Amino acid sequence: MSAEQTSTWQQLLSVRREERAPLALAALGAFAVMAGYFILRPIRDQMGVAGGVENLPWLFTATLLAMLAVNPLYAWLVSRCTRIEVIEISYRALGLCLVIFWIALMALPGGSVWTGRVFFVWVSVYNLFALSVFWALMADAWRGDSSRRLYGIIAAGATVGAVAGGALTATLVEVIGQPALLLVSLALLEAAVWCLRAFEQPGALAEAPLVREPVGGGALDGLRAALRSPYLLGICAYTLLYTVGSTFLYFLQAQVVDAMVDGPTAQTRWFAQVDLVVNSLTLMLQLFLTGRLMTRLGLGLTLAALPLVSLVGFAGLGLWPVLGVVVVFTVARRVSNFAFSRPAREALFVPLPREQKYKAKNLVDTAVYRTGDQIGAWTSGALGALGLGITGLAWVAVPLSALWLLLAIWLGRQYTAQQPPD
Repeated sequence: MSAEQTSTWQQLLSVRREERAPLALAALGAFAVMAGYFILRPIRDQMGVAGGVENLPWLFTATLLAMLAVNPLYAWLVSRCTRIEVIEISYRALGLCLVIFWIALMALPGGSVWTGRVFFVWVSVYNLFALSVFWALMADAWRGDSSRRLYGIIAAGATVGAVAGGALTATLVEVIGQPALLLVSLALLEAAVWCLRAFEQPGALAEAPLVREPVGGGALDGLRAALRSPYLLGICAYTLLYTVGSTFLYFLQAQVVDAMVDGPTAQTRWFAQVDLVVNSLTLMLQLFLTGRLMTRLGLGLTLAALPLVSLVGFAGLGLWPVLGVVVVFTVARRVSNFAFSRPAREALFVPLPREQKYKAKNLVDTAVYRTGDQIGAWTSGALGALGLGITGLAWVAVPLSALWLLLAIWLGRQYTAQQPPD
């Protein structure tokens, strides 16, 4: 590629020359984490359906309990280890779990219902925990202007990873089987560790010198900080409202797949193909639009895109409760989340103190996130028992989406007030 072509790409992506190497390492790390997870996600979803759609609320409850147990352990680790040590220990502990599940699946050909249920819970913890640790490092490393310009590109690395992971699962599940896919995921998780170790090398990122000191403090500091800060409470509420709506749609999707797609292999392939469509649509937006929206329109309006899509989508479902609308809305909502809401929400943590970037952020990303799952799961079940179905869920979600939209704008103003001049 010529120097002129390189300059054109740098202008399109809003990347400065000195940022190219650390940005590439960060994007590669995000790629590896997400590819590893999206190999596991279709397997998890198939096992959840195989265990009975009616049992999904109980699996969500077990996931929340697991999150509540893991969060203090993670906070304790952060208090005593450097940030790269936190990455290494956390990711390799997850890798050890993958080896254990591989052994269990190999020892039980065809698997068992309880193995599938435990795997469902573990993967539901894994995805949020691995991503939270990754984005905590990013929030600690990049400054305000850089985060707004470049988080979309880092998220694009994650999206490419998600596409690759989904494609690998859809392609290889019939060739090597589900158990062997866990080992592929393990290799990608280890690759993420090496990328982030290189990212942490002295001088890799000039604007954020290498930090070798542990964060310090206690295991419950994240909870205390969240309860004392209106800003953090607002982030908690934004996350909670997102997960409640997402869980509503997840249950609808699970019911459709259970009724219309036959067999574990076909269901695994179906989930992988849906992920492939969503992530392919997301990629171009992340590369060329996300950074510009966050920089020019601000975080508030960028955060508001997903609540607005949700408001319109749930209202549409309330008026036309047909499966085609469910599918279109699900894709639009997930694309809006990955392309706009997720990078903007991660940027909200940049102006916070280091301790809050690791401890309070992990609390929001794990326990608060799964609490929203709980509310959504049991509300969905209760509304279904009352015979309200898709229409009932949709009209309950409409006012929640309106509140969510107002909260997004408020959070954008609070971020601007806390962010020092670049």
